Amino acid sequence: MAQGYSLKDQLFNAEKIAYLAGLFGEASGAFDRRGFESRVMARLPELELKERIDWIADCLAEAVPGDLQTVAPVIVSALPDPLDPTLSDDDFGDFIFAPLGEWVARVGADDLDLSLDVLAELTQRFSMEWAIRPFLNAGPSRVLDRMEAWCDHDSYHVRRLVSEGTRPRLPWGQAVSLDLTDPLPLLDRLHADPTRYVTRSVANHLNDIAKKDADLVLGRVSGWRARGQQEAEELRWMTGHALRGLVKQGHPGAMKELGYDPDAKLSAVLHLPGTARIGEALAFTVDLTASRPTPVLVDYVIHFQRPGGKVSPKVHKLKQTRIETGELSLSKKHKLKGNATTFKLVPGSHLIEVQINGRTRASATFDLLPER
Repeated sequence: MAQGYSLKDQLFNAEKIAYLAGLFGEASGAFDRRGFESRVMARLPELELKERIDWIADCLAEAVPGDLQTVAPVIVSALPDPLDPTLSDDDFGDFIFAPLGEWVARVGADDLDLSLDVLAELTQRFSMEWAIRPFLNAGPSRVLDRMEAWCDHDSYHVRRLVSEGTRPRLPWGQAVSLDLTDPLPLLDRLHADPTRYVTRSVANHLNDIAKKDADLVLGRVSGWRARGQQEAEELRWMTGHALRGLVKQGHPGAMKELGYDPDAKLSAVLHLPGTARIGEALAFTVDLTASRPTPVLVDYVIHFQRPGGKVSPKVHKLKQTRIETGELSLSKKHKLKGNATTFKLVPGSHLIEVQINGRTRASATFDLLPER
């Protein structure tokens, strides 16, 4: 995407609207291409991203009026070729097709089967995980039945929709009323998928579940390992990605699942300066000692001061490694950005802890000074 534009401009600018209008103009002789472009662009610059999706859907519904039975053939005819089926990851498609999913969700409530047919086509041009969620709430058993068949679909984009569309905590997505266990039979099948695009979604889905039921997730990945259906290396990656939230919490079960002993016999000494300055970096070293070879997952937690006297701990990765017999030294320079828009640093005393295999093994304080 072009540099110098905001995200929403990169996704929905005049060129993209003209492209969409051209597709529908070729699909239907009754489609007023110029009128559609003019109507969309009259308001588009003033709208935020989600509002743009809704507005383009409004304009499409006005340009091609009718229920889903009427508009579905036009939508499908307007679509370009599916995304490249030879790829296996990071092929999200063109965001300009997101409004088509919103359009289907609005007009397809009374025709669930046709709606799912159209979404299966759309998701092969741009992911439809947001658009399918209203249908999951309206007819969960019927949608899950269709998803069961989609697990065998030739397109990995459709297979990914099964996992991504049912996520408990989908970013930007409408909440769904599914029980955490409802999609698990589908994940049981998808965890052995040959494409990382799908298995990443499965791992993200499990990470969502782990926020509410860690034992459910740990039991699932343990069961998958016992089945041996997925390649060992890919399953190890999936497990690490699925348990990343639990790892940040230092969950003992997650550590053991990943091969790290929370109670390993080792010692840690943290060395850091007494002061650090906003806008610069905090340099520190951790010396680890073990009497026998020990796998270690080392994180560090900085307890940042917040306005009003509150404290906000932030977990950061340091190293996944192995201590051979003797000592291992790890060093880090943590940038203390003073101009971050999402997290404002506050001068004062700060605590830093070293977390090894989920257990706090060393800690120290430093004074954070104002920016020069």
